[in-house]
Amino acid sequence: MSEAVVSPVRVERLSIGALGILALSLGTLQSVVEPALPLLQREMGVSPAEGALIGNTLLVTGAVVAPVAGKLGDRYGGKRVLVRLMAVVSAGGLLAALAPNLTVLLLGQVLQGVMVGALPLSFILVRKHLPAGESQLALGVVMALFTGGGMVGTLFAGPIAEGLSWHWMFALPTIAIIAMTSVVARLMPHDPPVQSDNRIDWPGMALLSGTLLAFMLGLVKVTGAGLPPLAVGAIAVAVAALATGWVAVERRAASPMVDLRMLAKPAMWHSCVLTLVITTSFGMVAFLLPQLFAVSADGYGFGADTTDIGLFLLPGAIAGAVSDSVGGIAARRFGLRAVLVVGAVVTVATMIAVVSLHTAEWQLVLAKVLAAIGAGIGTTALLTRTATAVETRDTGIATSLLVVTRVIGVAVGSQVAGAILDAGADS
Repeated sequence: MSEAVVSPVRVERLSIGALGILALSLGTLQSVVEPALPLLQREMGVSPAEGALIGNTLLVTGAVVAPVAGKLGDRYGGKRVLVRLMAVVSAGGLLAALAPNLTVLLLGQVLQGVMVGALPLSFILVRKHLPAGESQLALGVVMALFTGGGMVGTLFAGPIAEGLSWHWMFALPTIAIIAMTSVVARLMPHDPPVQSDNRIDWPGMALLSGTLLAFMLGLVKVTGAGLPPLAVGAIAVAVAALATGWVAVERRAASPMVDLRMLAKPAMWHSCVLTLVITTSFGMVAFLLPQLFAVSADGYGFGADTTDIGLFLLPGAIAGAVSDSVGGIAARRFGLRAVLVVGAVVTVATMIAVVSLHTAEWQLVLAKVLAAIGAGIGTTALLTRTATAVETRDTGIATSLLVVTRVIGVAVGSQVAGAILDAGADS
């Protein structure tokens, strides 16, 4: 009796495909808040700045978890860590789906934020299971599918929230994540850890997590209303102290969580700075547009409902998915410098244009498309270059640092935009 034998290459490509669909599901769950944010603000009676907190709570967790997940993936294997992270994400999605109030919803968002760690873990798996020539393309595709999930969430969040309830817009993507995690766990070959002889740098991990957590929470507080200057100074001192302690620990560690020599390389820190600039501009545009669409037409907005907002944002989500998929290829074809210049100029120019050109829906739709293209090609080109330029053992931690920078940039942009809207409403 004979058994059908599936080629290892075929299995690996099937598993990478399943990984991509998982990224699509994660992107969907991550994006449902954006078009439904005005609805959530109305139903929960919260301000725009508090509404920004609903989305940024996820980003806070993501910023803390991403480097930890990347390092643990390098140490113990990407698949092993990914499956466990997805269990936490699933719990967060279900909690948000059942949330009776803002506090429980925020707790669900905290757990969902672990999904950001899936990106560096996916990069580890792609790098290990595909030839070098295919890995760069696959990295772009995984990023594109994550962004494409944003397109799905943007399109369907409104109809689901209005036709069923906003609880279901969290529940349905969570069900898909549970299903695709099971497929990845079954099909994905186990990846042996690159490092197994060095101890985990737990003090460095704790200090980096504390620094990022203090920064993200401080950002939320500082951009809110009524914080006295002394409190702002205390937050800044706390962040600086934690960062200084982290650097000191990493310098002495035999096996540091982040090799500061790697971080000090021009290619690495240039990538972080450029990613921060691009994503901060994009974060402002991404937060402002749903607010402008939703505000009453008697004011400065257009009085759109949640479904209409999703449709208005859909072209931008499509543009983001396409630009993410071609960012790495464009850098290889035209050169990284050219792609970065185009991405940065388009994103920043769009943010500036939105300030004066927001009198018609098409202007805002075009702004989201241009911002998504600029941010997508720029940040993906930086990410794929970093993923393929560092040593295999550093893939997880190096890409996670860029993912964290991307998260921080979006959070800074959206919180600043929320604070601007609050200030305008109070004046």
